[in-house]
Amino acid sequence: MNKKLRIPYFETGVKCYIYGEEEIEYAAACEACAIKYDIDILFISSYTNLKTLSEQFPHLFIIAPYMDNIKPGRGIGMVLPESLKAAGARGVVINHSEKPMMLHNIKGCIDRCRELDLMSFVCADTTEEAMAISQLHPDIMNPEPSELIGTDQSPDMAYVTRTIKAIKNIDNRIIVEIAAGITKPEDVYKFILAGSAGVGSASGILNSNNPAKLLDEMVSAVRLAKDDMEKNGK
Repeated sequence: MNKKLRIPYFETGVKCYIYGEEEIEYAAACEACAIKYDIDILFISSYTNLKTLSEQFPHLFIIAPYMDNIKPGRGIGMVLPESLKAAGARGVVINHSEKPMMLHNIKGCIDRCRELDLMSFVCADTTEEAMAISQLHPDIMNPEPSELIGTDQSPDMAYVTRTIKAIKNIDNRIIVEIAAGITKPEDVYKFILAGSAGVGSASGILNSNNPAKLLDEMVSAVRLAKDDMEKNGK
């Protein structure tokens, strides 16, 4: 990858909450926040806008929502990793709770990402699942309790600290992000100070009364956490 992801960072995406021009407008708001606060933002795009967003918003790390463990050839209806790379994707989400995979396919997708210089962004549910997947050495681990995804309840701090420590004990190079149920900038701030390299929110922002305002507040919280850690020598 030409540009290295800077830590701490913010992650968001559209899932199926918005689409078309509305997705492009949301990405533009993310681009503006990335520039305003000098914070990197991972943006999980739709397939249909992947190329457009990659070309229009250079300050965002545009990643695809899924890929199949395949190579060029047969496979109609499947998502070819090479096609995502060609469209401008910087990485791919693997094993999200809404698109779960068996462990052998998770490994295959991580290997394919490594071949194509794509960032592997791998999700897990429990601490135990995160530990198992960490042994495959993905670039980013996103442990998020599946029952909290799409809710207004964020993970408890015991889960956060336990899971980050467990992953780092296996491979300290893995970037660990906390997401699921993040609806407040206070959660963004406290999870970064607790050791999370990034924090993610999608439905928490898009279902709010003022998504642009909440997005700005959350990215601002990343900036504040970064500044406070630097002041304290962390």
